[in-house]
Amino acid sequence: MATAYKIKITPENTGLWHFGQDESAAEKATELLQKDMNQHHVFFNDGGFHNHISHHILALYGTGASAEDLVKGYIENEGYQRPSVKAHGNLVEDLKDWEKAKKHLGKAKYYTDWLHFYQHEIERLGWQKALAEYMFKGDERCEDMMVRMFSGFLHPLIQLMYGVEWDQPAIVAMALAQACVHEDELRKLLITAEEKAKSAPTPMPTIVSLLNTLAKDDKLRNSPRLDDSNKIRDGVLARAWEEAIKYCGQVKVLPEELDQRTAEMFNAAIYEASCAAVYPGKDPKYEFFLIHHVNVSPIFIVLNKQDWISTENKVRILEWKIRMDLLQYAARGCPKILVDKIALYVPKDKNPGPTIELLPRMHNLVEDGHAIKLFRAIGVGQHVSKPYEDEQGMFIKGDLWNKVGHLVADSVEAPGPTWVRNAGFDEAWKDVADRPSEGGKVSL
Repeated sequence: MATAYKIKITPENTGLWHFGQDESAAEKATELLQKDMNQHHVFFNDGGFHNHISHHILALYGTGASAEDLVKGYIENEGYQRPSVKAHGNLVEDLKDWEKAKKHLGKAKYYTDWLHFYQHEIERLGWQKALAEYMFKGDERCEDMMVRMFSGFLHPLIQLMYGVEWDQPAIVAMALAQACVHEDELRKLLITAEEKAKSAPTPMPTIVSLLNTLAKDDKLRNSPRLDDSNKIRDGVLARAWEEAIKYCGQVKVLPEELDQRTAEMFNAAIYEASCAAVYPGKDPKYEFFLIHHVNVSPIFIVLNKQDWISTENKVRILEWKIRMDLLQYAARGCPKILVDKIALYVPKDKNPGPTIELLPRMHNLVEDGHAIKLFRAIGVGQHVSKPYEDEQGMFIKGDLWNKVGHLVADSVEAPGPTWVRNAGFDEAWKDVADRPSEGGKVSL
């Protein structure tokens, strides 16, 4: 049985994009991932900001980066991490009892205790059976885990993605522990929308049509305000609860639609985020919160391949993801979704080559991992979308994939902030540099 305490990356295992790698990069990835798990907390500050090192290392590794690139990425981000905290005595034993365990949920100081608990459980069961036991069984404990996986801007689910995709029990344990120290403030929304969806008609509308319809709802579109500290909680859910349930309750995936709707979800997330990145007259900038909904999307491809997860559970977690996509779009002010924003984009490179040729630029970035995760997810999304390009709801296809790749690279290299926040608000773009005109016409 693979140990839940040791990470081991091999040249043959580079994730869903299947890049070739060498032994030196595999060894360096193993070393850095192990060091991060042993030495750092899941949050790097008291505000609950996430440690992205493991995502960063594997996203680089999974796009063919060198050992030197991995070291550069690690060094850039290790200095501000919080050290791991000590476990609280024999608390691991209490966490086996759900009634006692509940008292320790949502509290960052118990991260190490939760990590040790899930390491022990994965050592005992294997990571697949541990996930089946603690996430997919359907009892109260699993329901709690499912909700928390979608908290914190999807970070526990992103962490789980890298564990499952790379078959790393230690990283799966980190993801489960991370979920347990997040809040469950999305519980009411997710459960209420799920209940409403039971009576929803099928087939459901395309995801992009739901986004466009949602954007026309004045109450929902205007519910978030720039001064809201949490625009989902304090904006959408506080001021437009009924409207949020109305649209989220229309999400209903039939079992026979699972693979196609998964591809549609992935494609729509990329389309939505890429449209939001283009604001007339400004340099392109991706929206910080929307990119998380792209970055997490590969996990649904991996979960669909697991024969030990029931189709019912695969459908359910996909529906939750689509509902979160709708909710996050509303929270960011519903930036306009128009295919011409991508199709008419003029890349910085006047002779743009294939997207894959942009990887050296992406590997040379000094960043915290968000950009290479986005670029990798788009590469995976292109492969997943291809069999369904002629289906309704698939807007990124053909040459648009190359435009999106250049849009990502150009946006993160452009001066000013790396990302915008709340791209549907004009104010979000005030600090973004103006984009030069192209032939007398400002590039869309």
